[in-house]
Amino acid sequence: MQRITVAKGDGIGPEIMDATLAIIKAAGAQIEVDEIEVGEKVYLSGNSSGISKESWDTIRRNKVFLKAPITTPQGGGYKSLNVTTRKFLGLYANIRPCFSMHPYVSTKHPKMDIVIVRENEEDLYAGIEHQQTDEVVQCLKLISRPGCEKIVRYAFEYALQYGRKKVTCFTKDNIMKQTDGLFHQVFDEIAKEYPDIENEHWIIDIGAAKMADTPEAFDVIVMPNLYGDVLSDVAAQIAGSVGLAGSANIGETCAMFEAIHGSAPRRAGQNMANPSGLLQGAIQMLIHIGQVKVAEKVQNAWLKTIEDGIHTYDIYKEGVSTQKVGTREFAEAVIANLGQVPSSLQAVHYSEEKLISLPKYTRRAPAKKELLGVDLFVHWPGQSADELASIIKGIELDEVKLSMITNRGIKVYPDGFPETFCTDHWRCRFKNASEGQNISKEHILQLLQRAMTANVDVIKTENLYAFDGKPAFSLGQGQ
Repeated sequence: MQRITVAKGDGIGPEIMDATLAIIKAAGAQIEVDEIEVGEKVYLSGNSSGISKESWDTIRRNKVFLKAPITTPQGGGYKSLNVTTRKFLGLYANIRPCFSMHPYVSTKHPKMDIVIVRENEEDLYAGIEHQQTDEVVQCLKLISRPGCEKIVRYAFEYALQYGRKKVTCFTKDNIMKQTDGLFHQVFDEIAKEYPDIENEHWIIDIGAAKMADTPEAFDVIVMPNLYGDVLSDVAAQIAGSVGLAGSANIGETCAMFEAIHGSAPRRAGQNMANPSGLLQGAIQMLIHIGQVKVAEKVQNAWLKTIEDGIHTYDIYKEGVSTQKVGTREFAEAVIANLGQVPSSLQAVHYSEEKLISLPKYTRRAPAKKELLGVDLFVHWPGQSADELASIIKGIELDEVKLSMITNRGIKVYPDGFPETFCTDHWRCRFKNASEGQNISKEHILQLLQRAMTANVDVIKTENLYAFDGKPAFSLGQGQ
């Protein structure tokens, strides 16, 4: 008997959770439920995180969390509980199978069967944002080697366990050469350990276009957080409906399972919502806790129900569907089909060896780290880069000189173009006057002191390092 934590959430959440639990219990799931309150009510009670300490304790004790969609109030500094839960519990892998059920659910892609493996903890979803000037805000994109290694290795292990033939990586490393470049580099390194699984890399824009047009060209796709969030919804929709897709969030000790759609408050309390997305999450949960045959029974019964044309309003189509039903009635139809398999759609057979266990991350020996320079980010309301350069040159040191100014990444000094539009946010790069020589942190402190004396508004500094002799920072666009 497995004890799990359940949150019924907001909007349609309670209805689809009741339906999901009824189905899996009828199929013989050996679970005991501890219910917690999360979401809108908790937020509006004054808890900006949307969850209490006691609820965290329950989740961490049970280590398995089945969550219905929640509503995050707009504004007011409320943080997404989904993101918070994934990061607090170390749920580094988000797994979203997206497959078509042609002709029973409308799709332009009848042969689609892909799995999106999305990194879940970092990237732009670190949520580190600042307003730095009157005109510019920033969001830090954080990509780590351990984050890359864990998610890429999980994608290959998933392919291995589920008999998938190919793993594809999507990044934008032609532009973000440091962050997305690291993700791609780690993908190439780990792919060599799985010679029997085909691997490939696509730039995200053309890869997304190809996936939307010809999804059958892909099998497992692994991506950083933001790309994976966007494209997993796209994949679910072109497969038939976002409302049919569930996801697993897997960590080293805990796991969370959910639908990928929102709380749909306009449909709440009307016995209309389709519980399929949450049910798909629950099926992944059953596999995770080792109740594989129960998961198989539920999935086949669900496929049989879809095949029988018993559909909720969101996928109902005249001439294809045979009966339009509500949430409860759909659950009852799935329960009635338990023990049966679809005849047209592909029945599933889950192996007992579906649990994926990865080795602990091993930190590498530190690289030789050298300080090559520093970027001073400056708030300055003028428009002329040459005028700013004349001011910034006034804070130079004998050993450390201004080498470049950029605005929103594009080089505007030296040899900038008057056509380039500039905001009030400038990056001023300082390097040693002697080519190939390092600077010291004392130099940086002196620069900052001289900037303060000269009334230069330095809003941020970024040290420029080389690791094992390789410069590890971006050039200015146009250099």
